[in-house]
Parts: sequence; C-alpha cells; structure tokens
Amino acid sequence: MLEKECRKILRREKVLDSWTNAKGNNYDFASSNPLWRATLDTLDFMPLVSANYSGGIVVTDWYSENNTPNESVKISVRFLTNEIRSDALDINVFLKKCSENLTNCSISKNNTDLIAELNLNILKKATKYQNQNIEKYKKENPYIIGDGDSNRKSREKKKK
Repeated sequence: MLEKECRKILRREKVLDSWTNAKGNNYDFASSNPLWRATLDTLDFMPLVSANYSGGIVVTDWYSENNTPNESVKISVRFLTNEIRSDALDINVFLKKCSENLTNCSISKNNTDLIAELNLNILKKATKYQNQNIEKYKKENPYIIGDGDSNRKSREKKKK
C-alpha cells in the first residue's frame, strides 16, 4: 500500500518546477550538480535525516501516509560518481511493517522495483537539469566553443 503511494508521489513530482520544490525552497547550494539536485527534488515529499553533499549521501526519515500508519519507508541514496549514468547511485529502500499497536515491527531492505523507478526518475531529472545548464551556458556565452583542431584549421585558412 505505502509502496503504491510512494510511486504516485514520485510520478507527481515530475511536474514540479526544476529550480523550486513544492514548498518554494530553492536548491542553489548544489545547483551545479544536476544529480544531487534531481535526488533532492525526487525525495522532496519525504523528511530528510541527512543530506551531506560533500559526503555524497542523502538519507530520509521514516515516512508513512496517514492511511497506512503501520507501514513506513526510508530511502538512502549514495552518490558513487557525479556523472549522470546508470551506475551513479547506490539506492537502498527500507520498508517497515508494524503490528496494529505499532510495537512489533519488521524491516525489509531493498524493493528492486521501487529502486529501479527511483533511479530512473532521478537520472531523467538530472539529465533535464544538465541540459538546462548547458542551454543557460550557451545563452550566456554565445561564442562557438570548438575543439582546438577546428580552431587551428580556421586560423590556417586566415593565414593563407
């Protein structure tokens, strides 16, 4: 049940503005890293326990919907690289199921479907953010930037 709610929320998150989350918070502190920004935006609906940019880890607190107080989920994302690629993130999902009186709880680790969906969502957002950064850079720097070889050929033509 909670897993379905998380999936719904993740799908809804895709419509949020790329620079600002639903609460209007701006993530300027790590805006140069699209993977970091995409992770925070994707997990925005969950309370965070730790978001350590220099350590490369984001850990959420236990999260449950009001209609499922017996189930909660916790997510940790570790950054293995800053490059946007399929093996860039190490995501763990913990699902806690408790008895009706919330005393007996069991925790299971890693739901592969949810991990794959989170990973894909983060990578898509990171790619979008990276493309936005490139477009912004092109607008601010309208001169053509080429490799050294093409510039050399152009200089050689001018000499002739």
